[in-house]
Amino acid sequence: MNLRLAPVLLLLSCTTLFAQNKPWNGLDVGLSNLYRLSNAQTRSISPENFTGERGKGGMADTSDTRANQANARREARDLGKGWKVNPFVIIKPKQVFTLAEISGSGQIQHIWMTPTGNWRFSILRFYWDDEKTPSVEVPVGDFFGMGWGEYAPLNSLAVCVNPGSAFNCYWPMPFRKKCRITMENLDDREMRLYYQVDYTLTEVPDDAAYFHAQFRRANGHPVNQPITLIDGIKGKGQYVGTYLAWGVHNNGWWGEGEIKFFMDGDKEYPTIAGTGTEDYFCGSYNFDRNGKYTEFSTPYAGLPQVLRPDGTYKSQQRFGLYRWHLLDPVRFEKDLKVTIQDLGWKSGGRYLPQSSDVAGTIFWYQTEPHTPFPALPARDALEIN
Repeated sequence: MNLRLAPVLLLLSCTTLFAQNKPWNGLDVGLSNLYRLSNAQTRSISPENFTGERGKGGMADTSDTRANQANARREARDLGKGWKVNPFVIIKPKQVFTLAEISGSGQIQHIWMTPTGNWRFSILRFYWDDEKTPSVEVPVGDFFGMGWGEYAPLNSLAVCVNPGSAFNCYWPMPFRKKCRITMENLDDREMRLYYQVDYTLTEVPDDAAYFHAQFRRANGHPVNQPITLIDGIKGKGQYVGTYLAWGVHNNGWWGEGEIKFFMDGDKEYPTIAGTGTEDYFCGSYNFDRNGKYTEFSTPYAGLPQVLRPDGTYKSQQRFGLYRWHLLDPVRFEKDLKVTIQDLGWKSGGRYLPQSSDVAGTIFWYQTEPHTPFPALPARDALEIN
């Protein structure tokens, strides 16, 4: 052995041994490592435990008349404390309610909720660490793939929507100092919300980026111009998901448009260009089997919702589509912009530039700070009509 290399080899050996013996932080859980022990601490926030503290769940008292402290006091009046006294909250009109506030280092692992009211008028916002502007700002229906305000079963790895209207999210959301989640009720009526935020307190890797989601709507946009799904992203990260609520204003097939990813200085031409809307959402040939649209929902992509005209007041075709880039994230080093073309067909085998109603929710991870989002559309511009 070269004696001059011996100290280096010893150092490398010790470093490898240390890495192998370092306690697991409990993240990146799967069937292949469920048996492993870690020092991560499991916590959960719900109306029955607003703080997630150990041993503080189910303590609501039927005699408590404060707002959102014993909302089921009447139902539990014969049983008393500890018996489902506060399983939901009531969010009044124009109120911003804090669903969860967590201090420390950790990761949100699962969110379940079943909101009443108008899903487009209930706005979810997530704030990481000490940021003043949200990293997530999306109507609750669109965040969970239900942008048209009507239930449809959705079965994917990142999002599940189950009967009767149970919204589930499995996007991993790490934070280093703090997490705050709010819901704003833009409606003129109060809403009832059952919810649960499941998280773990643990060490977060140095290379963990922050989860982001942004909503935009293009309704009656100029023809001959692509729809901008997202732009202004600055920093390093990866694009991980697209949900579109697509409303068609004309007859015929509507999804000939290509999606394009402009990254890291791309100007006129993108680095990634798709071949058609249904192609990007992992379908083909208009999602057509035997002359009709065919709904499908898979772990990574789907067309879970097709709203068909009923011959009276529901006069338009409407579609809900998702594509999660879980195994194929689109990585960018410094900036990202994503557009999609709005194209159908007209006579002579020519493309028809359309002006569809397209509400898009985009999901990505990036380093902070993020660029502040464009202002959320006003309530009338959010409304489904």
